[in-house]
Amino acid sequence: MEMNQVFRALLLLCLSLPAFAGDFALQTVQVNERVWALVGPIGPRTYDNYGLNNNVGFVVTDAGVVLIDSGSSNRGAQLIEQSIARVTKQPVRWVINVGIQDHRWLGNAYFAARGAEVIALQRTVQGQRSFAAQQMAALRETLRDRFDGTEAFHAPAPLAGDHAAFTLGGVNFELHWLGGGHFTGDAALWLPQDKIVFTGDLVYVDRMLGVLPDTRTAAWRDAFRRLEQFGAQRVVPGHGSVCDMAKARRDTGDYLDFLTDEISAAVAAWEPLDEVVERLGDAPQFKHLEHYDGWHRTNISRTYVEFEQR
Repeated sequence: MEMNQVFRALLLLCLSLPAFAGDFALQTVQVNERVWALVGPIGPRTYDNYGLNNNVGFVVTDAGVVLIDSGSSNRGAQLIEQSIARVTKQPVRWVINVGIQDHRWLGNAYFAARGAEVIALQRTVQGQRSFAAQQMAALRETLRDRFDGTEAFHAPAPLAGDHAAFTLGGVNFELHWLGGGHFTGDAALWLPQDKIVFTGDLVYVDRMLGVLPDTRTAAWRDAFRRLEQFGAQRVVPGHGSVCDMAKARRDTGDYLDFLTDEISAAVAAWEPLDEVVERLGDAPQFKHLEHYDGWHRTNISRTYVEFEQR
C-alpha cells in the first residue's frame, strides 16, 4: 500500500473514533472534497448516544463551516463540534436547519452562542415552535443531566416561501420545502454544484420510516418524488448510511408508494382497519429495514386513519 493510501486509511480510522475514550461519537463520512456527513446509529434515542440517533453534516468552505442540523442538546452539539474539529480548524459560521424533530435543531443555541448564524425556512421554524415544549420534555427525560443548559433557539430571520437559494463561503445552497415528510415542515438542502442533497427526515435508509399522528403520508410520497427530480448523485439521508437515490428509492420511496397506494385503495373500498392491517402486515420486501417489526403495522394504522379522515 502506498504511503498516501496508508495516511488516508489512518485518517478515516481516526475520524471514526470517539472524542475521548468511552464516549460516543457520530461516524464521520467524507462525501466529497468539502462535504461530510456525521452518521448516527439507527436505533432509538438513548442517554448513551446523547439523543443523536440521526444524521447531520457539514460543508467546509473558505469562509468557515456550514453545519446542516445541530443535534439534540448542548452536549450533543459539542460532540458535533468535536467531530468537525477533527476534519478542519475552520469554525462553524452557519447552521442550516432542514428539520423539525428535536435532534435536528436543539443544538442551535450552542452554535449561536459561538457566533454562528442559524438559517431555516419559515415553515420549518413554525414547526419547531409548535413541537418545542413536547420535544424538550421528552429529551429531558431521556438525556437527564446531558440535557442541562439546552435552550430552544430558532432562526431569528426565517426565510419566507418554499424555496430559498443563497451562497455561503462561495458554495451555493438551496433550501426546498417539497410538501412535508416525517413532519409537515421538513425541508431538504440541495447543493447544486456538488449534486449532493441533505434530505433530513424526508429519507430513511437501513431503517423503517415512522408515520406520526400528524404525518401526511401521501404528501410525503409526493415530496419524495420531487426530491428525485434533483438528480442527486449522493444522498445524505436523515437516518442510515450515505447512499444514492436508488437506495433511497428502495428504502423510502417504495415504502411510501406501498402505504399510499394500498391503503388509499383499501379505504376507498371500505375495507375495515383490522383486515387491512392483517392483509398488509406482512411485507417481505421491507423486512430488511431496522424497526420493521415495531413500526410497520403502526404505519399502516396511522396511514389508514389519515385517508379515512379525508
